[in-house]
Amino acid sequence: MTGGPLVVLVGPMGSGKSTVGALLAERLGVPYRDTDADIVTAQGRPISDIFVDEGEPYFRELERQAVAAAVSEHTGVLALGGGAVLDEGTRELLAGLPVAYLSMDVEEAVRRVGLGAARPLLAVNPRRQWRELMEARRPLYTEVARVVVATDDRTPEEVAQAVLDALELKDV
Repeated sequence: MTGGPLVVLVGPMGSGKSTVGALLAERLGVPYRDTDADIVTAQGRPISDIFVDEGEPYFRELERQAVAAAVSEHTGVLALGGGAVLDEGTRELLAGLPVAYLSMDVEEAVRRVGLGAARPLLAVNPRRQWRELMEARRPLYTEVARVVVATDDRTPEEVAQAVLDALELKDV
């Protein structure tokens, strides 16, 4: 396949998609794009506010549109929001693309994001909700991924290198 993103990162909130994505883009000499940031910019408000004010279905439609636009326009490194893979059309768009799933366990999630602040899907009993989200999403992340890279106990630089190695990409 020609065109489209050079690398697409998927995974749960806090897995390092934004940090690793920016590092990968720098190392590959290409632009970086984050669909959550696209939504925030277009809406002029944080994602947590969109969830509260408009609800999850409204946000998921914005997310679906943002991913479709990014996949068709962007040729660098692309990071998707944690729930983007819930949409079947999005999963179909990702078929054949160089997708890396950044995986992590719940203890790592607690260390990284604290499972709460500004995470609307984790407002009550965050550990249990994170586990339930992952039970639903893990098969979808795996379905779209060409490679799976564990992020537990690794620095962002180590994860970026593991993605490059797994996708057989060379940095500039």
